[in-house]
Formats: sequence, C-alpha cells, structure tokens
Amino acid sequence: MRQKKAILLVSVPLAMEYEAVCRKIEQCLAAGLSEMEADNFLSALIAMAERVETHFLWRPQLRDPNDEMVLEAAVNGRADALVTFNLRDYGTAPSQFGVELLLPREAIARIKR
Repeated sequence: MRQKKAILLVSVPLAMEYEAVCRKIEQCLAAGLSEMEADNFLSALIAMAERVETHFLWRPQLRDPNDEMVLEAAVNGRADALVTFNLRDYGTAPSQFGVELLLPREAIARIKR
C-alpha cells in the first residue's frame, strides 16, 4: 500500500491462475456471474494491476505450493503487504522478505487512516 492506496500486483503466472479459477463454472455460479461477466471482471482486474516481472524464485517457502506465485509477485513487486484471508498457509514467510501479511479488513482500515 503505497501512499494510502492499494495497488494490485500481478505476474503473468498469477494472471493465468486468476483466469483459470475465474472461468470455472462453479466459480461463476458462486459469484452469480455469467461467463461474459466473469471475463469482463477478470479483464478489468488485470488491466488495473501493476505488472510484476518475476526475477527471483524462492520456492518452496509455503505450505501450499499454489500460494507460491502470490508470494513471488509480492516480493518481486516490492509490496508493502500481502492481503489475504489465508494467513495460516503463508505463516511467517512474507515477513522474511519485508512483506507484511494482512487480512482484507486490516488493509482497508489502514487505507482509511
């Protein structure tokens, strides 16, 4: 969160993962979106994001290998914080790279201050 605003960071592998998940029929149904709406959401999300080049890989760092690309995007993008509901799977790994781990409500509260 640079200067009291949130900047979404995304790497190519992470964007591809978002695309794979958002296009699943069960995800569309759960979100109440048509396939076209899900595609529009995904396109807008990626367009708003700051692209991160992955220069360094530090795998494995996390319990869940599927979360590694999120940590890599945060570290390579020099993020101040990684915002997730999934604190347990990240553990202390982000702090080793100077990245704070926050719940979404904590990030929102920080932006509002």
